[in-house]
Amino acid sequence: MATEHWDFDPVHSSINFWVRHLMVSKVHGRFSDWSGTLELDDADPSKSRIAVSIDAKSIDTRDEKRDGHLRSPDFLDVENHPTLTFASTAIERNGDDRLQVHGNLTIRGTSRPVVLDVEIGGRAKDPWGSERIGFSATAAIDRKDYGLQWNMALETGGVLVGDKVNITIEVEAAKPAAAAG
Repeated sequence: MATEHWDFDPVHSSINFWVRHLMVSKVHGRFSDWSGTLELDDADPSKSRIAVSIDAKSIDTRDEKRDGHLRSPDFLDVENHPTLTFASTAIERNGDDRLQVHGNLTIRGTSRPVVLDVEIGGRAKDPWGSERIGFSATAAIDRKDYGLQWNMALETGGVLVGDKVNITIEVEAAKPAAAAG
């Protein structure tokens, strides 16, 4: 089987994250504006490629004041670094329904290797005849590796914002109309 092109369906996909707050709870957020390409070879995943570009301004934690701080030079510095990117460097099968996607994640102009643990959700035909495919992916990064250093010490010990950022991605993609069928 040859490599197939798939279009991400942003309505049925999401890029989410969570970080510890006050060392006792988790603050969840997402990026609402992103795009990318997926070239998939089921028979030989090593021939597959993924590239994603995320609009840093689209960060949403359901608190505009916090989102403004996250867009500032203390964190994402969106004026100087308007996009976060991910580009795969290697993809390998890790069981029947799992993949390991190795790639470079770039935040604030700093690129670091990341490994996404991916669960293949399967394939289906939608009611309109398009072929769909789904994936769930997770990874964890240290925000300080990307220059996101800001924090505040708590008087009871610990810090305001955790260093570990947990990433969860849900993807549904469709074959372009000309290729479906």
